[in-house]
Amino acid sequence: MSRKAAVVALTALAPISWGSTYFVTTEFLPPDRPLFTGLMRALPAGLLLLALTRTLPRGAWWGKSAALGALNIGAFFPLLFLAAYRLPGGVAAVVGSVGPLFVVGLAALFLGEKPTVRSLLTAIAAAFGVSLVVLKAGAAFDTVGVLAGLLSSLSMSAGVVLTKRWGRPEGIGALAMTGWQLTAGGLVILPIAFLVEGAPPALTGTNLVGYAYLALGNTAISYFLWFRGIERLSASSATLLGPLSPITAAIIGWAALGQALGAVQVLGMVIAFGATLAGQLSPRTAKAAAPATGADNETFSSTEKNGQEVSMDLEGAALRR
Repeated sequence: MSRKAAVVALTALAPISWGSTYFVTTEFLPPDRPLFTGLMRALPAGLLLLALTRTLPRGAWWGKSAALGALNIGAFFPLLFLAAYRLPGGVAAVVGSVGPLFVVGLAALFLGEKPTVRSLLTAIAAAFGVSLVVLKAGAAFDTVGVLAGLLSSLSMSAGVVLTKRWGRPEGIGALAMTGWQLTAGGLVILPIAFLVEGAPPALTGTNLVGYAYLALGNTAISYFLWFRGIERLSASSATLLGPLSPITAAIIGWAALGQALGAVQVLGMVIAFGATLAGQLSPRTAKAAAPATGADNETFSSTEKNGQEVSMDLEGAALRR
């Protein structure tokens, strides 16, 4: 397996993991507490990584980490859940699937990644495939829900592009930067969760198991892999891995919850998965389009820094059908 293929495979584990969020939320967590769930995903995971790395931001990175944490976590989670509650799950997922198109535009503006016909077509094909997987006949549209879904996708897309543009400080591992962002994002969600949902609910043992999985595997490890992958892939290539999340959620729903999965849904999976693969097949184009200096370069030939990097929506939670 080539170095890039290994990076793509590890990065893909993040959206695949996020595809399990819907199942875990419905089967293990208390109902109707989406903001508390977002808080429990982000803040404990961030604090754990801070404790493990014992590294805090310095200088300008306090502000940069706060901005990245707000975009990737703090604003993304609440907007995502607002869309999920205001829209049928399939509509929310389709609205969120426009993320690759946002990234193509933002990457052209801030990273110098010139849009190509392939990147535009694969982004459109991915959104179309996701729509076939999750969109049902008679689905209703709510203006506030659609706006929240678009803003959540834009927030995450901007976070991806800024993560790519800023890179990370020399001598700081991806694990530490993941901890910074998760902590900052969790602190953004904290007051919103308490103002909107009130005091935390009483938790059962099943709830605690669910939250432990979300905080560790679904968030700490997955976001580490995600941010690490963004450094090594072009912004558009990384974002085109996103459709793996609703595909995984649909497969889990069929296998574990007995949800119908017909020919149209299977066709949508094939289209979305094909678009995801196509988005990884132009390394020379992506490399040529990247800026010539700084952290925006492709880094498949570089070595790991300081040995600190350890291998660790479109969220499934938006698929409320």
